[in-house]
Amino acid sequence: MAGVALCEPRHLYNILNRRPRLAEPRRLCLLDARTQREYDESHIITARRIEQSPTGEYVVPDSEELWCVRYCVVYDCETSSLDCCDYEEEEEEKGSSAALKTENTDSSSVCSQNAEEGTAVQHARSLQQFTRHPVLVLRGGYKRFSACYHFLRTQKILWMPQELDNFQPYPVEILPAKLYMGSFKQACDQQIQKDLKIKAEVNISEEPATLFVEGGKYLHISIPDSLDADLFSSFATICHFIDTQLDHGAVLVFSSLGISRSSTVTMAYLMHSCQFSLKRAWDYVLECKPNMRPHRGFVKQLSDWEAQLYGTTLTDVSEPNY
Repeated sequence: MAGVALCEPRHLYNILNRRPRLAEPRRLCLLDARTQREYDESHIITARRIEQSPTGEYVVPDSEELWCVRYCVVYDCETSSLDCCDYEEEEEEKGSSAALKTENTDSSSVCSQNAEEGTAVQHARSLQQFTRHPVLVLRGGYKRFSACYHFLRTQKILWMPQELDNFQPYPVEILPAKLYMGSFKQACDQQIQKDLKIKAEVNISEEPATLFVEGGKYLHISIPDSLDADLFSSFATICHFIDTQLDHGAVLVFSSLGISRSSTVTMAYLMHSCQFSLKRAWDYVLECKPNMRPHRGFVKQLSDWEAQLYGTTLTDVSEPNY
């Protein structure tokens, strides 16, 4: 079996905003395990509710579709642990007066939460036999995800392929609600700035951009995306700027396409302020944005940055992965 794992809200957010677009059927199967009423009120964009048979049993989606899909994500109200079902069984076995008291007090919401959590976990475990990759259970469920990304909530159930193709992705989230990485087009979108609460921008493209937030901060490092371009000399300035601005709100790092220069700067920041090695920073950003690709000149500068920060080279950039 493929297994079951927890999925952080940031991970699902980034999956929804990756290319290829949402219309790619083999990329994401997002399943809502809440009640019909809750689903009808609002759900995560593109989510389908897990259907029930006339006898009340939950119906497994198309097994061939599940086998082909890269990400299968299940969510309910507010899941927090994969062990919730085991927790409930243990409480029943104990039959303790404390547990009985809990059921009859205002803390009954805790029991409801545990039961709700069990819904997503149980569905995930039943689906894992049909998937090649682990079935993901959204940590915190709909409640946490919608609190973080209210702009990805919807009541819409049926989506036409053209509508999904026209969906405008948001910048990927590097640090939850703090650091984002995107393209020039995204940086110039006032709605994106508003939704993500962007208070500062770091522009690593040659063109100037506009920060719409009143009183927001803006740093422009005009660098071409060429092999002889020097980003290394600006790493310290950029890292200091980001560190300073994160105390006031979210920061967006962007370049023309959000692939080479912005990912280079983002990794340099993670190495500087999160004590990541180059390899760890590379793997982390790659998970957020699989098509990120600094060119070889920037990879060499990141290696030099690592040596400057730690006094030695920790990552062998001659490996094909870099």
